[in-house]
Amino acid sequence: MQRKSDVIIIGAGAAGMMCAARAAAKGRSVLVLDHAKSPGDKIRISGGGRCNFTNIHTTPKSFLSVNPHFCKSALARFTPADFVAMVDRYKIAWHEKTLGQLFCDDSAKDIIRMLLEEMRKVGASLQLTTEISGVEKSADGFRVSTSEGVYECGSLVIATGGKSIPKMGATGFAYRIAEQFGLPMVETRPGLVPLTLDPALLESIAPLSGISAPAEIRHGKTGFREALLFTHRGLSGPAILQISSYWREGDDITVDIEPDVDILAHLKKAKQSNGRQSAQTALAEVLPKRLAQFLTERAAVTGNMADLSDKVLTRLADAAQNWSLRPSGSEGYRTAEVTLGGIDTTALDSRTMASKAVPGLYFIGECVDVTGWLGGYNFQWAWASGVAAGESLQA
Repeated sequence: MQRKSDVIIIGAGAAGMMCAARAAAKGRSVLVLDHAKSPGDKIRISGGGRCNFTNIHTTPKSFLSVNPHFCKSALARFTPADFVAMVDRYKIAWHEKTLGQLFCDDSAKDIIRMLLEEMRKVGASLQLTTEISGVEKSADGFRVSTSEGVYECGSLVIATGGKSIPKMGATGFAYRIAEQFGLPMVETRPGLVPLTLDPALLESIAPLSGISAPAEIRHGKTGFREALLFTHRGLSGPAILQISSYWREGDDITVDIEPDVDILAHLKKAKQSNGRQSAQTALAEVLPKRLAQFLTERAAVTGNMADLSDKVLTRLADAAQNWSLRPSGSEGYRTAEVTLGGIDTTALDSRTMASKAVPGLYFIGECVDVTGWLGGYNFQWAWASGVAAGESLQA
């Protein structure tokens, strides 16, 4: 392997491979280094193994960042349609699921093979199982010390992601490099992650473990309508993962189960049509049976429907559709799909992803303080930021 390259990219994930293909296509000699045994491990496991590779509804509003404007340039210059066009060129079959999410018909490995072929045909090199022990600035670029020796380059791109899913090899490497070179950081925390409950509340909902229902989960003015899943550790499902990126410890969330159903109207109608039935039986007509039992007991509603006042019925409906609770925490980086926060975008050029203070140093993908919603948005940021950096690395 050559010891000196125009560009070294550390990280053979979505952003790194995309950047490598674009930089090499511009005539640069490119070397991608990664400590893993295989490239694109997070791509491989994403979307249940089918890779939710983008979302057709991507806009800057779908991302969290201290500077919500930073992502606009890269996202505008490489769109979901651009990535779909690449997928189509490789004849990879795909389909749209709910809410604009695009998945491979067959396997996420198709996306990895596509990126590797994009790199191969323009001469970008990939070296795996290579541990990075240090990076330092040199007179004409950077020196990267590794388990395989020292490599030199004119430009260095950090594409090592965040801290989420450490069992996949995730580390805080990008943040250490940023701090080494004096770049500011935004506090990092797990994002798109299940929420946990305190022992007393967890014990009370234990009978609900495994139940899923449509829900709207709200935090302040932000809300998401997707599935809610009760687990033996707390709350999960897409709606919870989405709101977790906005929730902070000590905050309450509001749960609205079956938001498209007017449960109070249903209960009033049930009272008129069959007053002899119990409130639990009436509620179970629109909710899973175990959930209806739990909510009826939680609202302390007993007796036949005919004997219940509208005030009591409202209390039961609120138990299902205006349930305020306070999570105790999250499951952490172990199960988080992304890392919120990261390298402060004030330190980077939004058009190139280059460090403003350190010539030739770039940060792309998840390690930057740009975090998307669940549903393909974070892959779109990886592609777009990788293209932005790659195309700026011209000969």
